[in-house]
Amino acid sequence: MNLKGKVVIITGSSRGIGKAIAKDLAQRGASIVLNGRNEERLNDTAAELSKINVNILAICSDVSTIEGSQLLIDKSIDRFGQLDILINNVGVSMRGKIAELNPGVYKQVFESNVLGTVYPTIPSIEHLRKTKGSIVFISSLAGIRGLPFLSAYSASKMALRAVAESIRVEEHKNKIHVGLIYVGMTEIVHNKETIAADGSKLTLMPRQNNKVLTPEYVAKKVYQNIKRKKFITVMTSLGRINVFLRSFFPALGEKIIINNIHKFEEGGK
Repeated sequence: MNLKGKVVIITGSSRGIGKAIAKDLAQRGASIVLNGRNEERLNDTAAELSKINVNILAICSDVSTIEGSQLLIDKSIDRFGQLDILINNVGVSMRGKIAELNPGVYKQVFESNVLGTVYPTIPSIEHLRKTKGSIVFISSLAGIRGLPFLSAYSASKMALRAVAESIRVEEHKNKIHVGLIYVGMTEIVHNKETIAADGSKLTLMPRQNNKVLTPEYVAKKVYQNIKRKKFITVMTSLGRINVFLRSFFPALGEKIIINNIHKFEEGGK
């Protein structure tokens, strides 16, 4: 797929998976719109990517607000005149048993993961109709079934499938491609934070596991999804087994999780 002349917006792209996707597509010739709330980190990423592609635009805005999302789309169109691909990558995770959660944790997670996806998607559709472009949702294996200590996160990622399925049907006649990426356990960038049960910020420890995916690997899978116009991409063999069990043997899948609940609890620390 030739990406020269294509314009790509990637939310939450100042670091981690979003940055890796931006770099991969920039190397393939696309014009890239970076987005994030940390202006310093965003500008640093823009400066780094500008060394490989001059068509880089950084827009500091909060896409969990209607105004921030509209600003992102408007400024992108003002600069490049079109939109070919929107990658909804922004998101936040959480940790904690649901019985011990501050109810505000759900509000924080859904504002970021669901509203932060829907708000930029709505104003982008009119532009994507013109280019017969793509909308890609970055989900998680936690969005396949509810996982212990991740209830709000799992629920928010499950919601993305409903949004994606609705758009696929509504925009079928307009030939907009919709992709849903179920990402597996990925490397944690330095000082990445999650939301603790009491609603405070919790800095995550690096993952020490040779099965952890790199952001660069995820980026290549995202590119392949767009190139092939696939709907669902499930990463890792564990993810594919999870899909199979969820569909055909849900009770067995639940039993496996119960028997290994200590691993989920340890993974949340």
